[in-house]
Amino acid sequence: MSESILFDVAGGVATITFNRPRVLNALDAAMIRALRAACEAIERDATARAVLVRGAGPGFLAGGDVGCLRANIERAPAFVRELAGELHEALLALRRAAKPVVAGVHGAVAGAGLSVMAAADLAIAADDACFTLAYGAIGASPDGGATWTLPRIVGERRALELMLLGDAIDARAALALGLVNRVVAAAELGAECERVARRLARGPTRAFAETKRLVHEGAARTLEDQLHAEVNAFARCAATVDFAEGVSAFVEKRSPEFRGR
Repeated sequence: MSESILFDVAGGVATITFNRPRVLNALDAAMIRALRAACEAIERDATARAVLVRGAGPGFLAGGDVGCLRANIERAPAFVRELAGELHEALLALRRAAKPVVAGVHGAVAGAGLSVMAAADLAIAADDACFTLAYGAIGASPDGGATWTLPRIVGERRALELMLLGDAIDARAALALGLVNRVVAAAELGAECERVARRLARGPTRAFAETKRLVHEGAARTLEDQLHAEVNAFARCAATVDFAEGVSAFVEKRSPEFRGR
């Protein structure tokens, strides 16, 4: 995709790697545009049955490149609208993607880095991860969907505490809040993330897509409407090759071999 965003698909897993390690992968304009291109490519790629998002070097993603903002301070409002719009299209593509998305995070997970992690379906953290929403330090409000995702993950009061006070929390505190699904030793993060991503890539991809959509859209529905949506989703799953395989494997007491169809 670019030097700052590495992208590949192998074994059913699409991997996006933030690759500006000398600046803790802080997002500049070129990197944000490359991220959008990668996310939209994943959304279209039927061979990618799971997604892994990670960072190269000592941190996951330390938010936006403040130096880039300073260089454009005279036209800051227009510059922010342009680049935040690109970032938001990238994250919307990840949310729409009909496949599960795993974020593997370590070191600095700051600002937009936390927003990107929150947009994923699952998050696995190294025990050296440090999380902070530092927008207030530069006199800004959050972006990247943080004001939408975080209240849904940790609750409104906890989300506001993270946003207004801007205090850093460690991996164990993030786990206790529900910000991440699990914490592993830093040396084990890569292997654990790849194991989870490969497991998801071997699963019933279309059923996972229906599950992801139901959860993401459920908060906007009444219970009655959600029950109807569940029936319709289950019926669509019942028309797939993977459903027939899953039912047969269960009856025959063997492990299913899902094809993502």
